[in-house]
Amino acid sequence: MASEREVSRMIKQGFLSSDPTLSFNLPSSTTPPRMKMVSNNGRSNRSLNNLSPPYTTTPVYPDNQTQTLFQIMSEEPNHQSKISKIMKEFEDLNCYGRGDVRLTVIGKDGHAQISMDVHKRVLLEKSGFFRDSLKGRDQGVVVQSVEISDCDDVEVYLETLVLMYSHDLKRRLMDEDVSKVLAFLKVSADIMFETGIVSCLECLEAMPWSEDEEEKVVTQLGQLQLCDLAAEVLQRVSSEPSTSTSANDIFLRLLSGVMQAKDDKARREMRTLISRFFRENSSDHGNRLDVSKDSLYSLCYRCLSSLTLCLSEVTGIDECRVDRGVLMAQVAQEAENMRWIVDILIDRKIGDEFVKLWADQKELALLHSRIPTMYRHEISKITAQLCIAIGRGHILVPKDCRFSLLSTWLEALYEDFAWMTRSCRSVDKKLVEDGLSQTILTLPLLQQQTILLTWFDRFLSKGDDCPNIQKAFEVWWRRAFIRQHAAEQDNSHLQITVCDHPN
Repeated sequence: MASEREVSRMIKQGFLSSDPTLSFNLPSSTTPPRMKMVSNNGRSNRSLNNLSPPYTTTPVYPDNQTQTLFQIMSEEPNHQSKISKIMKEFEDLNCYGRGDVRLTVIGKDGHAQISMDVHKRVLLEKSGFFRDSLKGRDQGVVVQSVEISDCDDVEVYLETLVLMYSHDLKRRLMDEDVSKVLAFLKVSADIMFETGIVSCLECLEAMPWSEDEEEKVVTQLGQLQLCDLAAEVLQRVSSEPSTSTSANDIFLRLLSGVMQAKDDKARREMRTLISRFFRENSSDHGNRLDVSKDSLYSLCYRCLSSLTLCLSEVTGIDECRVDRGVLMAQVAQEAENMRWIVDILIDRKIGDEFVKLWADQKELALLHSRIPTMYRHEISKITAQLCIAIGRGHILVPKDCRFSLLSTWLEALYEDFAWMTRSCRSVDKKLVEDGLSQTILTLPLLQQQTILLTWFDRFLSKGDDCPNIQKAFEVWWRRAFIRQHAAEQDNSHLQITVCDHPN
């Protein structure tokens, strides 16, 4: 291992000598690199003109890591290529001649080390940190070298220092991606390179971001705590409450737009997209949008009014007229809209009021019975949807409300079941049957009996055209005649003793 390191040192150029140092810490919101400045009061035999070559690179490896000669040599070409590019840019930008300060940048744990000759006047002019640190040291003191250690990315740190020489920073940054600009911003903040900070922020404000890059931008700007300087950049992802439209208003507008859409394909796509927004919002409890329950129910009332009007018109026109088909398409669309809103209500656990609302639609149910099944079955899907939700425990309503729901709509569901399950691939026959069974079994036993005996007669007559709720029938039978439970438990064995205790 020692011989490999010796070969490596022969490939590389040498280290800087150790001199008495003045130590400073970089102010930053994150853990900054460490800096030390090696001073020369004119007592050294080595003059500034003898600082040679203009830059050197030296990788340094900790004792607890093993780096083979092959690994060292394979890493070197790429490393040297990047450094050569940086130095070429520095030479193009440098209009001050030979540097009077040797700057050395050292990576984390001393993994890499790069040195170059820069100019004290540039450091003082561009960097607030250097201005503060070198203040009062000009009298009789020549700063010969500066070391910056513990850098996350040595090359980026060096590039940022080279950017101090650029006269058009914003144009220079146009060639970089978001990650690189963020890296420059971090270093600029570390050394208080004000022009660099402003230019990086201006560049970030104008650049497009991917979702991953957006996360990096928001996180890093938060860590750097640039306050007002970063506010304009973050306007892309946040807004002041006083200037932003409420989420409730936006959602209501989107929902209304989808429900009134004329293009079927576009309506389906946008319905799927907005439903995903609601699901994502429901799963993120820490960032829940303020979408009002009243807004969703206002859409339900709108659909109910439209359905009632359409069905009234259908029953009052000649069956041979073309208008009937148009009205039926409207009925199907309004029923589809209603199911979509009900899905949202159920997902948000606020669907209980809709069960009562739907159970009270006696007039709509009567109109429904006067229309051919092929046109009306979309409406029965709403009843099936509610039974599935009640049967799964996603909606909890009193028993009177559950019985009222079935009293109003169960007959219609029976009549439309065959058409509904055979013509619509989206309807799961087994799911509807299980939901209906569970809903019936939540009722008092006598109500179960009334519903299931009626179903028994219908099933014998209609067969597969009627939902098969035989499992519910079996459970009711066992409850009624096999596992009978006393209406009142005998609690005579319980004894209650009341004692007075002295205070």
